[in-house]
Amino acid sequence: MRDDIRGLLGPIPSSGVSTFSSSSTSLFVEMAAMDPAPPQRSVFLGIDVGTGSARAGLFDESGKLLASSSSPIQIWKERECVEQSSTDIWHAICAAVRNACSLANVDGGEVSGVGFAATCSLVAVDDEGSPVTVSWSGDSRRNVIVWMDHRAVKQAEKINASNSPVLQYCGGAVSPEMEPPKLLWVKENLPESWSMVFRWMDLSDWLSYRATGDDTRSICTTVCKWTYLGHAHMQQIHEKESRDMEACGWDDEFWEEIGLVDLIDGHHAKIGRSVAFPGHPLGSGLSPTAAKELGLLAGTPVGTSLIDAHAGGVGVLESVPRSDNEAKEHDKDAICHRMVLVCGTSTCHMVVSQNKLFIPGVWGPFWSAMIPEYWLTEGGQSATGALLDYIVESHVASSLLANRAASQKISLFELLNKMLERMVRDQNSPFLAALTRNMHVLPDFHGNRSPLADPSAKGVICGLSLDSSEKQLALLYLATLQGLAYGTRHTVEHCNANGHKIDTLLACGGLAKNSLFIQEHADIIGCPIVLPRESESVLLGAAILGAVAAKKYPSLSEAMKALSAPGQVIHPSKDPKVKKYHDAKYRIFSQLYEQQLSQRSAMAEALA
Repeated sequence: MRDDIRGLLGPIPSSGVSTFSSSSTSLFVEMAAMDPAPPQRSVFLGIDVGTGSARAGLFDESGKLLASSSSPIQIWKERECVEQSSTDIWHAICAAVRNACSLANVDGGEVSGVGFAATCSLVAVDDEGSPVTVSWSGDSRRNVIVWMDHRAVKQAEKINASNSPVLQYCGGAVSPEMEPPKLLWVKENLPESWSMVFRWMDLSDWLSYRATGDDTRSICTTVCKWTYLGHAHMQQIHEKESRDMEACGWDDEFWEEIGLVDLIDGHHAKIGRSVAFPGHPLGSGLSPTAAKELGLLAGTPVGTSLIDAHAGGVGVLESVPRSDNEAKEHDKDAICHRMVLVCGTSTCHMVVSQNKLFIPGVWGPFWSAMIPEYWLTEGGQSATGALLDYIVESHVASSLLANRAASQKISLFELLNKMLERMVRDQNSPFLAALTRNMHVLPDFHGNRSPLADPSAKGVICGLSLDSSEKQLALLYLATLQGLAYGTRHTVEHCNANGHKIDTLLACGGLAKNSLFIQEHADIIGCPIVLPRESESVLLGAAILGAVAAKKYPSLSEAMKALSAPGQVIHPSKDPKVKKYHDAKYRIFSQLYEQQLSQRSAMAEALA
């Protein structure tokens, strides 16, 4: 700055006497006042709405978590119906954001961008944005059909019988967890609600709409859960730099054929007239109302959202040790060898490819649903963390172990893991997994999402006795955990048999913090598993959307590389006996489903 002033005023006399005039002094003071203030740090806010809570996480420019906070959300469960309130969810988000900012000592003005992720639940609102009930109860608060709700099994069967071309892009069949069956269920069962709804939205899209007033939908939600054909955008990708295009991937014949022709009205106004890629800046950023509720500044950029599992994929997919080979590091094919496991209440298995690969029983291929210009294949298990909770909590020894875990200030699962380690020594077992040699679990207690795509599948436990001891619970827990890993192995092998080349797994989510869960998956699948540096990968993925919306990075891929980093790498056992053991149990795992099909057929014939 002083050199600039010298240039403006001419040379300063060599004598020690100042010859600045008053006007010169004024100019110096004015120019000094224009010195830039210390640069304000950029903080990116990620918001994730899961099944049981809303969470907020603040990340710095290196992708490091500064603070996070969680707030519970209400849920109603009545048999196959599972419902929530969008109003309750928004209040929980506001509480979580304000608390996270307080914990991190972050002022609202420091937040440079905001991104949302949420479960693929269905939200119903009227023309004023007020909730419309989707519940038999008629309670207007209950305007969200939760992702895991299975009320629409018959509607899914009806839709799948249509043989519409759109079905080939979701593994050949829609799941009752997707939105078209749920929409059809509401129309058939709650006609008054159906007539009142002005917008049907995926939860993450509703969150960004509630925050900005912009009704642009995410290509992630629409492609993965609504049968939107994202590849209709392929020829338009460079036509508009904003990548915010008139929705051109709806198949009107499909909606007409399944009995939902009214959703075509107004250029698909109720389900999405505009669709954008992840991280696209929405509207004018945070609306004044939303900003005040969240404790942030109006106008803060908000990026187009992602489904929570897909945000986990964005947050973790580049969290790999970097190769010394710089060319390989930027190889567009490198990420196609990695599968992301987002392990929580359920588990999603996600892998991308440069070419579209049709895989029976596995969702996709979805164009640009997670990473722009890559095809996404998505498998999953409908109950993983939920199944482990169910298995443990329904056992007679559960309460006693829960009290012991609380007294030791560890989780119940940590206690079970320690018990199993002691049992290996006490029983002189060759390795921990061998403890379940006489117990086998088929984990399809909430149906099979992939690769069998059988919502009617049921869970099986083989090898029970009258033993109700704590040790027996530990064995049942381990066998269930292994059953889940065999299910993931089934999906990995099925994908590789159909064109993928998966050789590395990346895991995030609550279950990824369970060391035994991760090690058993590595041993059973035979692949190394990379854990990210930041365990809150879904929050990081959501925050990355905010960073892209704020124009801090030129693309989602560049933001992922800048803000992600690897942590621990878990390698499969090198003991050939471990592999031989799991291969044998995997064959039994497959037989349990085959036997179930045979039994189902026999009983159907008997009742015919």
